Amino acid sequence: MPPFSAALGGAAAALALLVAGPGPAATPAPTPTPACPPALPVSGIPSAVTATSVTISYSILMAPPCGYDPPITVTLFAAAEDARQWQNPVAEAVSGPERYGKVALDGLTPDTTYWFRFSAGDVRDPYATGSVRTAALPVCTATATIGNAWAGGFVATITVRNVNAEPLDAWRVSWRWAGDERLQTLWNGVAEQDGAAVTVRNASYNGAVPPGGSATFGMLVATGTPPGDFVLACDR
Repeated sequence: MPPFSAALGGAAAALALLVAGPGPAATPAPTPTPACPPALPVSGIPSAVTATSVTISYSILMAPPCGYDPPITVTLFAAAEDARQWQNPVAEAVSGPERYGKVALDGLTPDTTYWFRFSAGDVRDPYATGSVRTAALPVCTATATIGNAWAGGFVATITVRNVNAEPLDAWRVSWRWAGDERLQTLWNGVAEQDGAAVTVRNASYNGAVPPGGSATFGMLVATGTPPGDFVLACDR
């Protein structure tokens, strides 16, 4: 049997532990911060422009917490400083659910530079930015009218119209043949050919076209297939 003093000391120690309560709780280990790869979470480049619209192709390269989930918003600014400060946006469009896709923005001013940035929900991407310029308004248009056509060819008349506010002093129409077409004869213009690519410039007497006015040239084309549509580009 232990001595009385030893038993009394053990009881006192137990009583002191009961009064003091349990020791401090263990501090939980901090949640590790995810290691994000050294890459931009989203990127984009202009893929198409018209006089009043731009199309931005985007790639969402990483998902949260290092990146974003679609949809994303493309915002346009009229000045580089506005883009840096995220102020005074001029246009905005939201993507679809794809991680790789395109966003079109319209209602823009011709021949103007814009800067674009990305956001997802309330999160603004701090990295990716770019610039894009809308196309200038065309100075002229060109349309083709097929006249006579037969098994071995056709005759076409091309009308050049000045859609600008200023007179034209010269014009040029270009296109590419889609098949085996060959230019046999041309009138009221001067032709240049490089394979399937064709360019016709005005003759010496019909280059001046007033605003709203038009000029024409004609051509005889040899082909083994029926005439199809060909896209004409007009400039000066």
